[in-house]
Order: sequence, then C-alpha cells, then structure tokens
Amino acid sequence: MSFELSASNQPKIGLVLGGGGAKGGAHIGVLKVLEANNVKIDYIAGTSIGAYVAGMYALGYSASEIEKFMLNEDWNQGYSDDIPREVLRYRDKELRDKYNLQLNFGIRDGALRSSKGLLVGQSMSRLLRNSTRSVHLFDDFDQLAIPYRAIATDLSTSEAVVISSGSIAEAMQASASVPGAVQPTEIDGRLLVDGGIANNLPVDVVKEMGADIVIAVDIGASLAQSNEFTSTMEVLGQLSTILTNASTQWQKRLLSEKDIYIRPDIDDLSTTDWADLEESLVRGLAAAKIAEPKLQTLAISPSEFEAYQVAKRERSQVWFQPIYNPVLAISLDNLSDVNNKLILKHFSINPGDTPSEHDVQQAVNRVYALNEFERVETEFKDTEQGRVLVLKTIGKSWGPNYLDFGANYQSDVTVNSVLSIDMAFTRSNINRYGGLWRNEISLGFEEYIATEFYQPLNAEDDYYASARLAFIKDRYKLQTVTQAYFDLEKNHLRGNLAFGYNINNFWRFEFGTIRDVGELEQKSLINDKFPFDQTGFYSSLMYDTLDSISFPTQGNRLRVYYGRFKEAYDDRLDPIDSRYASKYKIDWRGAFSIRHHGLVGTASYTSYESDGTFTVNTERLGGFLNLSGYGKNVLNGPKKAFGAVIYQYDLGRDMLNMTSMPLYLGMSAEVGNVWDIQQSVDLSELIFASSLFVGTDTRFGPAAFGFGATDDGESSFFVSLGKHW
Repeated sequence: MSFELSASNQPKIGLVLGGGGAKGGAHIGVLKVLEANNVKIDYIAGTSIGAYVAGMYALGYSASEIEKFMLNEDWNQGYSDDIPREVLRYRDKELRDKYNLQLNFGIRDGALRSSKGLLVGQSMSRLLRNSTRSVHLFDDFDQLAIPYRAIATDLSTSEAVVISSGSIAEAMQASASVPGAVQPTEIDGRLLVDGGIANNLPVDVVKEMGADIVIAVDIGASLAQSNEFTSTMEVLGQLSTILTNASTQWQKRLLSEKDIYIRPDIDDLSTTDWADLEESLVRGLAAAKIAEPKLQTLAISPSEFEAYQVAKRERSQVWFQPIYNPVLAISLDNLSDVNNKLILKHFSINPGDTPSEHDVQQAVNRVYALNEFERVETEFKDTEQGRVLVLKTIGKSWGPNYLDFGANYQSDVTVNSVLSIDMAFTRSNINRYGGLWRNEISLGFEEYIATEFYQPLNAEDDYYASARLAFIKDRYKLQTVTQAYFDLEKNHLRGNLAFGYNINNFWRFEFGTIRDVGELEQKSLINDKFPFDQTGFYSSLMYDTLDSISFPTQGNRLRVYYGRFKEAYDDRLDPIDSRYASKYKIDWRGAFSIRHHGLVGTASYTSYESDGTFTVNTERLGGFLNLSGYGKNVLNGPKKAFGAVIYQYDLGRDMLNMTSMPLYLGMSAEVGNVWDIQQSVDLSELIFASSLFVGTDTRFGPAAFGFGATDDGESSFFVSLGKHW
C-alpha cells in the first residue's frame, strides 16, 4: 500500500499547538477552519494540551472526531488517582475506611518518602489511552499519518525535550505533567514534566522538522496586573505564567512574515476549569476565521485535499486495525515486588484472546485496584509472529514500607466529645507470596497498640493466614435510665489467629481462634478492678461492594458472624466460674441512587446466648445515624437490634456545580436498642430516632453536622469529621 500525503510542488505546512490546559478546545476550532479551507498539514507539534490535540490529529483523527472525544471525556477524572472503593480488595477496603487520610507517605532506604506529585498520573494515563486507543509503540513518530512531536521539560536540567518516538499516550502525558501536581513521567531515564516551562509554543521544532510555513496557535495565559493579586496561589500562578510566556515570546521571534500566528481571545477563561472547553472551541473558531484570508492562500484543490484525507485514514489503519487481532503473548514488565502470578491473575487477559480496547482498560483497572502500584500501563508490540501485549507495573516509589493515618472527631455539643487519631506502619511484600506486617497505634477515646502479620498461602492470595496481637483500652461512657453518665474502662490483651479465603475482591470467608485477657475498671463509683478471661473461635462471611462507607450511593455490605467462647469472670461480676457463650451477628448496609437522589438502608442484629449474668462482649448504639440524639456509643449491651433508612440529596452536584465532591442534604429514620444478657430482645422497647444533616464525602473522609432526636426525649446537635461514624 502506498501513502502520499504531500505534493512536491506545495510548501510544507507545520502546525504548532501551544499549551493552555482547559483552553485547549480552541485548537479544535482552528483545525475545523483549516479543514474547511483545504489546508494540508505536513508536520505537527504541541505542548501540554496542544500535544494531546496534535497527537490525536497526527494519529489520523479529524477535527470533528477530536471534538467528540474532548467534549465527551470527563477531564476532571485526570485530577484524581483514587481507586474506587468498590473495586479494592476486601482488606484494602477496611484499610481505607480506617485510615481515611489518603497521604502518600512511606519509608524507603531509611528515609521518609512521598510521591513526587499530588497525583501519580494513573487516571490521566487512562484518560489519554481512552482517546488514542491501544496503538503500538512507534519507532519514530514520523510513521504517523502526520509526523508529530511532543514537547516536555527535563526536570533535572530544565531543558526542552522533544519526544519523537515510543508511546504516543506517554508522550502526551509527559508534556502535560504539571510539576508538583502530577508526578513526572519517566522516559529513557529522564524525569519529564510540562513542556510549557521550556517551550510552550514549539515553532522551532516544526521548522526543524522541515516546515516551510508555520501556523502557530497560542493559547497561553496572559500576565496578570498588579491589582489582580489577592492570594498566594495567584502569585504562584503568575510565576508559572512568566516561565511559559518567556518561552512563547522567544518562539514568536522565529516567525517570519509568511508564517501565521493565531491568538484566540481566551484570556478570561480558566486553564483548569474544563467546563470552559466548549467556549474555548468557539473562540478558537472565531480567531481562525479572522485569519482565514491568510489560511486560504495555503489551500490545495478539493480533490488533492480529499486524497490527502484518504491517505491519512489508510495510514491510520496500519496501527488501528491490528487492535482487533488475537494476542500472541503477554509480556509482563514488573517493576515492583508484587508476585507476577497475582498481577496476571487480576489482569486476566491470556494469549489467544482478542480483547477490545475496553477489555484492556478494564484489565489495567483490575491490576491497579491491587493498590500496590504507582502506574499500570499497557502497550502493543507488533512482531512478525503477531501482537505482544506488554503490561508494565511500576511499584510505589514511596514504598514498600508505608505510613497510614486516620482521624475522627465527633461531638454532640454537650457532654460527649470523641477524638481519635490512628497511625500505622506497614512493611509489604516481605516475601515472595506478599507477606505483610502492620504495626498500629490509636490515641484518643479508644486507645490500642497492635501488631499483625498477614501471609498469603499462595502466590495469587486466594488463601491466607493472619496473626494479630493488640493491647486495647476501651472507654465507655454509659448512660443510665436516670440519664446520668458514668465512665468504664476495659483494658485487655487480645490475640487471634485466623485463616481465610479471598473468594474475590468482594467476598471473603474467615475462621479463627481468639484469646482475650484483661480487666474492667470503674473509678468514679467502685474504684476497683475486675479481671476476665475468654477463649473461643469464630467464623465470618463478608461481602462488600459499597462505593463509600459513609455516604454510599450504590452497593451492599454484609457481614455474618458466629462465635463460640469460654468465659471466666471475677466472682463479683459473675458467680459462675466458667461458662460457654454463643454470639450471632449480622450487619447489612446497602444503597442505590437515581440521579442525585440516594437511599441508604442499614440493619444490624446481634444475639448473645449464655447462662451467665455478665459479659464484656457488648454492642454499642448512639451517635450520628446510630440512634441520632444520643451521645456516641452511650448505649451498651450484648444484644442489639438496629435499623435505619437514610435519604440523601446531592445538592452540590445537582445545583451548585460542585464536580469534585458532593454536598448532601439528608434525613434519617432510625430504630434500635440494646438489651442485657438475661433479657430477650423486646421490640416494644425499641427507641425511634431521626436526624437532619448536611454532609460531604472527601478523600480525607466524611464531614457532617446536623440535629438528631429520639422519641424518649434525647436530642443533640452533632458534628462529625474524619472516619466513618
């Protein structure tokens, strides 16, 4: 097949697309006018968002096709690398719920480390690959339908780097990796960041490629005036603009009279608000229309332009058509300590498969959901024998020893105020099967120090064993029938050994043994200590697909538990020397939503059967959405029944255009109570409660405030910050 993209008697046209973030829609407007006037592009180069649009055009997409991609893509997703909670492994769901402050900190080589940017770039990579499709690695970007270059900046030297081969999606990402916001992209051993720092309008690049005439589209930000600085962020933004403008001004000097410079009227638009994308397209179209008389002088005949377009489409089939061929082999480039078998199990694409682009992206998402990697990427390599799918996994640079933090504050604005701070140090992948050792400490209302070892029993982590030892100090603020409060402390050493089966990311089954030795202490009334000792076994079946533990909008969470214990207490607590007890417990939480309206249901039931008169195994009620109106955990008893229905309306996304996080208005109807060991669960004794609240769910945990009341006269205003209540 022969491809002829330019006629020898025509001047070579080079198109330069500058950086400007969300203003990048202007480039599409210019491309539309170029196509309408039969202007053939021979070379194309871009920086940042310009590198994206230029790369798409070089792959063979038309201006209308690029417009469709850009306007239908959720660009805000590129600013979040959070793994959706529902797809995490079960134990990682528990870890996120407990350690809600999602900070990328770890210890490596004896030093404290963190990620090189607020974002590691996985979501940006996914977004770019959705657009470019699963094309192969290019030996030279001159092989594209239009020879292409992306401009990045070497973080070590500040020099401009012209990317001319390899992965086109990776080239786009390197060109757009804003320093400090997005982790640098490593290519050929160089850490690359946003090309706007070194060359935001690469006129010199297309001239060097061979362009006789240059069309340069400048969408860079203008310098702000002195009276516009009202915050530190605006000053920092001005410094960034100074850098990009300096490079742009230098490049503009390279333009001659025959070149065409287009500057759309986009100064009042934001570089980060992707809602401006469509408006910037309109303004780019208007600017190109103004330059249309000059552009028309570059036009070729309609028949020549049609032949040029056909040749572009034919050339693009060279890399697009093989996407639908079977995979010859999977090549794993694993730059982490994670076992290869575990990665390939979750990737779940095998030689001989013919995966669609969606299948490949879902496979990447499954591997990334292991929460072990900074980046997970795929590329195709075409060989004489067939297509090889290359899977590259990059371990977290701040690991493999991680620091996790959690915090929670709750107050009913009266006598009850609860603050807890949690910290953990985890050594991961300490053996070939991915053994994990975690040490935890919690300070505040409930205190403990614990150590736990988790050991997969096979490379795929289907089966596991775990051992945990913890010293725990529980504080109970109990409410009597006369509404008086008194404090009780439970200090105990608990150890357990467990074996389990990770059925998949949603289901887990576990059984184990437990030993709990300690004492109860009540200083204000009795000022004495009462020892206790219990030993037993338990089994538990767990299922979890909730998208959020605090304000879920979809999914279910179910836990079914059975325990059998031998208990012994001080004679003053229970005259029976030792006895056996059985505990049955079921907890469910589920949610569904329609548009911005959500409904959440909660149900919990615990039955405790024993011949004794006392037990330390109690359930708790009280606090926000847990019999709202009562203080947190003031109702305690070994038997419990509770249910709630919660309505939440996402006012933020529906009316306030808050795209990054929700703002919920909600109300609840709750019912429940606790009973003593010798009492039967009596539905006539149920307490009814309700609440009105405002809340939000952030990557640092939920926040809510509101008012709750019960039918027995309890009421309170409440504030909750941090972990799930």
